[in-house]
Amino acid sequence: MTHSSAQNQQEVKQIFTDFLEKKQMRKTQERFAILEEIYNIEHFDAYSLYVNMKEKNYRVSRATVYNTLELLIECGLVKRHHFGANFSVYEKAYQYRQHDHLVCIECKQIFEFCDPRLQNIQQMVEDIYKFDIAYHTLVFRGICEACEQKKAASANTTPQIPSDA
Repeated sequence: MTHSSAQNQQEVKQIFTDFLEKKQMRKTQERFAILEEIYNIEHFDAYSLYVNMKEKNYRVSRATVYNTLELLIECGLVKRHHFGANFSVYEKAYQYRQHDHLVCIECKQIFEFCDPRLQNIQQMVEDIYKFDIAYHTLVFRGICEACEQKKAASANTTPQIPSDA
């Protein structure tokens, strides 16, 4: 862990501590373990986070993971993205850098990208519609290069039926 990520860990822990104190909620070891795990990974879904925690021998229930995620969203440390029907993905939100997503409809992999031209479009939309945009989300769904290559490879190995048969 680099110095800046160690510092981020301390800062998010303090933000979460302050949030829990303000709401008069318990500051449990499990909640902070979940927070730490989240800040060591990229995009994740709630179930895989739960599985990761269990594999690391944390004593957390599925309900604790889901409830803690809701608290972290409420206090602004986690963002939830809906990338399809019943397909929610989460990511850390502290020191969030505006970015957008490409989601592969085959393998479900998520790719982040940032293109300054989108900021120009956002500014243009604000000017035209007199609308102060706080943030935006843009998701492109398609097939990633690896899945396209797999499809092409399987198409090339599919036996061909002779046309005169």
